[in-house]
This record gives sequence, C-alpha cells and structure tokens, in this order.
Amino acid sequence: MTNTARILVVDDEPDVEALITQKFRREIRKGQMEFVFAQNGQEALDHLAIDTDVMMVLSDINMPKMDGLTLLTHLGEDYQDLKTVVVSAYGDMENIRIAMNRGAFDFLTKPIEFDDLEATISKTLSHLEAFQKLQREKTEAELARATLSRYFSPNVVKTLSEGGGEIEAGGKRCEATFLFTDLAGFTPLVESTDSDTIVALLNDYIEGVASVIFAHEGTVMKIIGDAFHATFGAPVPQPDHAARSVNAALEIDAFSEKFRKTWKDKGVDLGLTRIGLNTGEAVIGNFGGKSFFDFTAYGDAVNVAARLEAANKSLGTRICMSETTRAQIPDFHGRPSGNLLLPGKSQPLAAFEPLTKERDALPAMANYRTAYSKLAEGSDTARQLFAALIADLPDDPLTLLHLRRALSGAINVDVEMS
Repeated sequence: MTNTARILVVDDEPDVEALITQKFRREIRKGQMEFVFAQNGQEALDHLAIDTDVMMVLSDINMPKMDGLTLLTHLGEDYQDLKTVVVSAYGDMENIRIAMNRGAFDFLTKPIEFDDLEATISKTLSHLEAFQKLQREKTEAELARATLSRYFSPNVVKTLSEGGGEIEAGGKRCEATFLFTDLAGFTPLVESTDSDTIVALLNDYIEGVASVIFAHEGTVMKIIGDAFHATFGAPVPQPDHAARSVNAALEIDAFSEKFRKTWKDKGVDLGLTRIGLNTGEAVIGNFGGKSFFDFTAYGDAVNVAARLEAANKSLGTRICMSETTRAQIPDFHGRPSGNLLLPGKSQPLAAFEPLTKERDALPAMANYRTAYSKLAEGSDTARQLFAALIADLPDDPLTLLHLRRALSGAINVDVEMS
C-alpha cells in the first residue's frame, strides 16, 4: 500500500467536495490522504478505469445516471480489491441491506457526522492495510513454495511449507543416500548438434529425471548440464532413504534407456546414463548464506557416490552402488559388481548392481553370483563358470569383465579404478 490513502468520493451533492476537503485538510496537507470526486456511478467507473491508485470508495446510493447500488455491482465484478462504504438516508435500511449484500464494507447514514466518517475511513483503511499485508505474505509464500518445488518433491515442499517454508543458513551432520547421474558423451554431442535439438533434448531429459527423483521424494541438490546430484533422507528424514534411492535409480535407468531409443529414432545417438549411489553421513544444509539458496551436502559419502557413478565406465554397468546402501535394504535385488580399488582409498569398496525383481530372479543371475563367489574365493572353477554364463548373458558387462579377469589369472574380485 502507498503512504497516501487515495479515496474516491461518489456523490452528486454540490457541497460534498468542499466539506470533505475542509474536514480532512490536515491529512491532505500531510500527504496521508488524497480525495478524488465523481458525481455518479458511471463517472466513478470512468475514473477508476484510468486511476489505479484508488484504494477506497465512499459512495452515496441515490444518484443520477448510475446509482450507488448499481455501482457496487460493477465494483464487485471488476474491482474486488477496493473497499466501498455506502451513504444513505437514516430510514433507508432496505437499500443499506442490499448494499451490504452486494459487497459494501460498511455504511454511514445521512446527515453525515464527520467524526463517524473519520472513524469509518480509518477502520476501512486499517482493514485494507491488513488485507494487503496478508496478500503480500501469501504471494511471498507462494513464491517460496514455487522456489522449493524446483528442488524438492511435492511432499517435502508440503512439509517445509507447513513448518514455515524456510531452510535456515547452515547445515547439520546426518545420514542420507546420495545419487549422482551423468549422461555419457553429452559434451561432444552438444558440439556436433544444432542448438534447438540440444535444448529440446536436454529439457525433456531433465524433466524426466527430476520427475522420477521427486516421485520417490528425493531432493535435487544440483543440476550441472546433464548431470544430477540428488539426496534421499534430507532435508526431511526418511527411514527408507536407501531403498528409495535404489528404486529411483532403477526408474531413471528405465526412463533413460527409453529416452535414448526415442532420440535414436530421430537420428540422435545419445549416450548411456550412468548412476552412482552411496549411503553415509554428510553435512547437509543451506550453505548459500542469507542471500543465496544453495542446499547441498559435503562429506566423503557424497564424494564416494560421485566416484561410483564414474566407476560404471570401467565396470560397463549403468548403476553402481555401495555396500552401505545395500546393507540398509533387507529385500535388496541385485548382484555384486566387484571390490573397487578407488584412488586415495586404503580399503576396497564393495560395489553392487541393483536389478529389477524380475531380472534378479533369472537363473542366470543365480549362476552369476555362484561364479562371482568362486572368483572371490580364488577357486579355479570361476573361469569355467563365467565362461558357461556367456551363453545366457552374452552381452552382460559384469560377466565379460570377470571372465576376462579370470582368464588373465585373477583370483579375486578386486577391480582397480583409474
């Protein structure tokens, strides 16, 4: 609301303007109030069409051309934010009743007592100020909710909104599951493809991946080009965050493979989407200070998730997850990928490939696990078991990887990462 309260007085009596101007001369001189005048309802509507600063209407009922009751009808249709006070004869209660039913905020009776007029105007303006403050707060809340919706799932946004809708600057240490994705070969594709195609492809891809993350109530922390960094279990705790992340990864994988086929049919050869998952403690929060929103996580658990995403390239897989994630899922469906020897790590990291329930139930997957366990034991039979699997899993990257290793004399499942 502006500092000056602009009030439209609608009355056909010739002395009204002089009386009101005299009565409120101090407020007018101080810039607290400003009055404009019209002699009937039509003239008032013509004025409102060009004067957007009017906040309140003070209107007589009985006027020529257009009376106050008809004016109220138009104001209710086109100027809902205005507050109208009607003026009528003391005994004309029927018109006052009609006026209130048509949306009048208050009424005064003639002859007007100017102390009553001053009190009524003050009350109306106070109500307007409170109403406009509420509207501003609602707009700010909706803007904050829209901002949150770009990062968090609808359920998380609802929880944050009901709790005040604000994530304070700073972070806290908590356990969560971190998910990283990367679209292989995207940078060279950008260089060799027209911009309109890249924009359309990337928008659809980001929308698709983000929708999956949100569907599993994950949080999108960052999108850098085609790559996602997401978290499950923060900012709202989720006891099953590990399972949510794996289900999301499998659904992202299914979406991405279908997306690749769609664009290949259009003549665009899109790379694989690689996904890394790890569960552990990290410092999670808003590290952007008061002026910038940057909800993110810091810690070794986050770095490991990113490195597992990159490990897919060496393993030939599309999803790679850690033992700490697998350990939190009682009904986990998947198979061991290898003990990854990551640079800078003194101990190997047990990695797994999650599978759909249907793929996990295939006899070939049971045979893979048997061959893998034999290789982990250093058994000579591992070579023959992996070789026999080729018939059932001819294009399976992990079978081919460990068969090559076994044929090279490997007697363990340690896979060195570059």
